[in-house]
Amino acid sequence: MDLRQVRLIMDLRQNGIQDVNVLSAIEKTPRHLFVPENFQEEAYENTALPIESGQTISQPAVVAMMTEAIVGDKRLRVLEIGTGSGYQTSVLAQLFRRVYTIERHGNLLKTAQARFDKLGLHNVTTRLGDGTKGWPEQAPFDRILVTAGATEIPEALLDQLRIGGILVIPIGPSSDAQSLQRVRKEADGLHVEDLGLVRFVPLVGEPPVR
Repeated sequence: MDLRQVRLIMDLRQNGIQDVNVLSAIEKTPRHLFVPENFQEEAYENTALPIESGQTISQPAVVAMMTEAIVGDKRLRVLEIGTGSGYQTSVLAQLFRRVYTIERHGNLLKTAQARFDKLGLHNVTTRLGDGTKGWPEQAPFDRILVTAGATEIPEALLDQLRIGGILVIPIGPSSDAQSLQRVRKEADGLHVEDLGLVRFVPLVGEPPVR
């Protein structure tokens, strides 16, 4: 691990990330493989960066916070909505038995899949599609992580979440900061916790872009 990665992990600790497994997964994930060439110098800065198709690779502190919010038994199955660069996916793949990830931009998904192959992440299953519809054929899921801002939680995702499961999603206007919400689905209903403000690209419920 080079000095840039050391500084990033220290920065995450200062931002309140405490789970040693989450920190270890981020430490082992080569973020420079997930950013465009012209942003290589900033790969290990604690900042969001632009990627193809008008999307972004999230700030490491946000990736760590969202991951820490769902971390649990390594045998759990996770659905990720919004593969993007594949950075968040790669972190999740080190912490859970199986990660299912959906992306609506075909070019992003193809590039992310090549990164998973290069890193030997064989527990990731990808799909090109509309993330708001989830992945009913693989449901129910123990955890669902949404990496795009929504005005409300898609009903399909709640339906595909196991009783006792956790969903983390940014909720709020797409033009402004969103509230990161952790939703626990229990037999008596939904229990919602606000984890703070974040800023994500909007969750789009439209046919995929091949």
